[in-house]
Amino acid sequence: MLRDDDPPARQVEKLIRINAVLIDRIDRLEETRGSAWSVFQGAVALEQEVLARTRDLERAMADLSQRNRELAVARASAEEANRSKTRFLRAASHDLLQPLSAARLFLSALTDTAMDDHQTELTDRLGSAFESVEQLMHAVLDISRLDSQRIEFNRQPVPLDDLFRRLAAEFAPVAQAKGLRLTFMPTGAVVDSDPIFLRRIAQNLVSNAIKYTQRGGVAVGARPRAGMCWLSVYDTGIGIPAVDRNRIFDEFQRLTHDSATPGMGLGLSIVRRACAKLGHPISMSSEAMRGTVFRVGLPPVGGADATARLSDAALPGLRGRVALVVENDPDMRRGYEMILRDRLGMVPRLAGGTAEALATMGEEPPDVILADYHLENGDTGFAAIEALRAAAGRRVPAVMVTAHRDPSISRSCAAMGMHLLEKPVRPPELAEILGRLLA
Repeated sequence: MLRDDDPPARQVEKLIRINAVLIDRIDRLEETRGSAWSVFQGAVALEQEVLARTRDLERAMADLSQRNRELAVARASAEEANRSKTRFLRAASHDLLQPLSAARLFLSALTDTAMDDHQTELTDRLGSAFESVEQLMHAVLDISRLDSQRIEFNRQPVPLDDLFRRLAAEFAPVAQAKGLRLTFMPTGAVVDSDPIFLRRIAQNLVSNAIKYTQRGGVAVGARPRAGMCWLSVYDTGIGIPAVDRNRIFDEFQRLTHDSATPGMGLGLSIVRRACAKLGHPISMSSEAMRGTVFRVGLPPVGGADATARLSDAALPGLRGRVALVVENDPDMRRGYEMILRDRLGMVPRLAGGTAEALATMGEEPPDVILADYHLENGDTGFAAIEALRAAAGRRVPAVMVTAHRDPSISRSCAAMGMHLLEKPVRPPELAEILGRLLA
């Protein structure tokens, strides 16, 4: 290759060698292709073909660029549509779950009244219908969040014994209605996970186990193995055939089409998505007609074995304790009043916002505060609890109730030392939480 900084002698030497190479190539072409005229014709034809191919390539590149621009626009539109869907579901979740939560509280209060057999059957069927609607709404909201690329998790130490107690309060009536034994093994394990999504994972596994078990029981426990704490759910149900094990984690997949077995086939799909996002390995083993076990691997937190276990017997009675409820929805306030007063024997004080709560409290602080996150005119449960605690001069135990699945709410609750309760509110779970807070 000629260089501008080569001395003249060097350039001449290079040119001579280049000329020799070119002459040698021409000689070979003449030997193989004939005369110089044939070579010239071949070169002209080759040049024309190169030009034609170049024009084709330029047209293809222009078409590809146009397609890329169209795909970029379509992708941006799809991402915006997905963000809009997520924003809509997040905003609508409160309005959707609010009346459902109030209806559940009223229905629970109704079941405590004297009813004949026909009325009892109607309330049971209403309860089942509410349960189905609630599960479907939770599933849709969970899948929407897990499909979002911007999902945030609030990872923190989670005592599994606390999780087991809440699950026991939630599922014991369901298992009892089917004549099944539901057992939660005591454990001192503490794991690193998102408490809301870990609970959702466990809820879906326990619900599925009860759903597909007709006799025997379901057992839930935690066992250390290979540096992980494995949350395990055992059942004595129908088992999962080998041909179905690859599809059970897909949406709308059910092992049976029996109408007596409720569900939409979304529970295990949510489990798979949540475990994948959190980095929790999941495994399953099953034997047809003998039972199934699902295991979720959770990273343990140091010193987990030293975690003290608070037994149900240690929970104090709630009778006579004062609960200040801050809720802007009149139906929800009435539902809380009936459950707290008639079922739990507490003394409810009701307020619609922060200012009314301060006036209602007066000089006698309540034993516990129950506040809804979303109040009127920009008011929030956080503002209400902060103001009430400041007026009381101490950190009054508090429960934040919300339909919003927002990690920032969970982080704020943890920072303020309050419990987070998701809507719809289940009276047994509410009673269990209040009992532990007032211990």
